[in-house]
Amino acid sequence: MTLPSLSPQQAQALRAQGAVLVDIRNPDEYAREHIPGAVPWPITQPAEHLPDGATALVFHCRSGARTQAHAAELAGAAGCQAYLLEGGLDAWRRAGLPVQVDRRQPIELMRQVQIAAGALVLAGVLLAVVVSPWGLLLSGFVGAGLMFAGISGFCGMARLLAWMPWNRRAVP
Repeated sequence: MTLPSLSPQQAQALRAQGAVLVDIRNPDEYAREHIPGAVPWPITQPAEHLPDGATALVFHCRSGARTQAHAAELAGAAGCQAYLLEGGLDAWRRAGLPVQVDRRQPIELMRQVQIAAGALVLAGVLLAVVVSPWGLLLSGFVGAGLMFAGISGFCGMARLLAWMPWNRRAVP
């Protein structure tokens, strides 16, 4: 099932009539940047955590890809008229609508994994070129870890990064 999409301007107008914006991203993403007044509801939470009494719900993520991928699940959980914000938070920002940003919050964990994995792969290649071909083992190890994470759903690098001191939430 697909849900109808709304432009940021249409979503803002519907919001003025009582619709509620629902942010389906992870809590770490929401803490760093979100639309003011949007209700955080990570897609992994049960539907009873959705707001009651709304005339309509407008679901959004960062780019719109996650909401599109979960459209059927979102429609079933809504309990009222539901829409998708076309282009997500990125489109909302491009439309000049307000976005609340808290730079004191850490970068989203998955972005940290991407940065760390990319840095380790690059380091392995550079080691192989400059020092020894054995440096490629580092790149291979990181690649194997990423494959394992994709297959199993367990990412050891994400778990390790989550414990780092910079990932302690800043108190507002």
